[in-house]
Amino acid sequence: MSSIPTNTNLKEQAARRALEYLRSGMLIGLGSGSTTNIFADLLGEQLRLGTLKDIQAVPTSESTAARARTLGIPLTTLSQAIKLHPDAPLDLVVDGADEVDPHLNLIKGLGRALLREKIIAIHTRMFIVIVDQSKLVSRLGEKVPLPVEILPFETDAHINWLSSLGCRAELWLEQDRSPITTDNGNYLALCHFEGGIPDAVDLSHKLAERPGIIESGLFLGMASRVVVAGAMNMVVLGS
Repeated sequence: MSSIPTNTNLKEQAARRALEYLRSGMLIGLGSGSTTNIFADLLGEQLRLGTLKDIQAVPTSESTAARARTLGIPLTTLSQAIKLHPDAPLDLVVDGADEVDPHLNLIKGLGRALLREKIIAIHTRMFIVIVDQSKLVSRLGEKVPLPVEILPFETDAHINWLSSLGCRAELWLEQDRSPITTDNGNYLALCHFEGGIPDAVDLSHKLAERPGIIESGLFLGMASRVVVAGAMNMVVLGS
């Protein structure tokens, strides 16, 4: 009798499939989170074996950078990559997602690195998202809250405004009740939409226009391909 794949097994399957897009000599963006950690482990193994060579990665978080260093993955910066290829600095970016809708729109950021992830993602020729089947939803916000990076100045004012958007907004706290702080020194709010976000595009525009709201975890129209590992098969969504 075959065993039922666990989420970890599925994440590894998705990460291995994404690894097939890499070629020696590439400049890549390396995302944050549990699934991307598995991808980084596999990439480090390929570099040690010599199957892949001359890969340089731009990390999307301090934790990703630290992991890459321990794995022997050479790091670079986006600024250095832009000097080499001003129009499309990165060959590809590999990252996970917290939710994926039928149009390949994403919620990201529960790994606490959404701002840097989005900055890296807009500078690539191909944005590959790796997930297991549990991340697929009919509408964004169905299963997870939307993370929003906010300025620490007048935190309560930002939370109050976010709560006016049809959600229950709260400051994301550590176990000791202190605010979670991003690598950029900002706070994170979690916005819970019962039944999902009615209009993600409209919400994204409102968030982008509001002073004190730094960035949201809405990644709309950005994914090139989404690699989905399921219990029965592997599916690659996107052109």
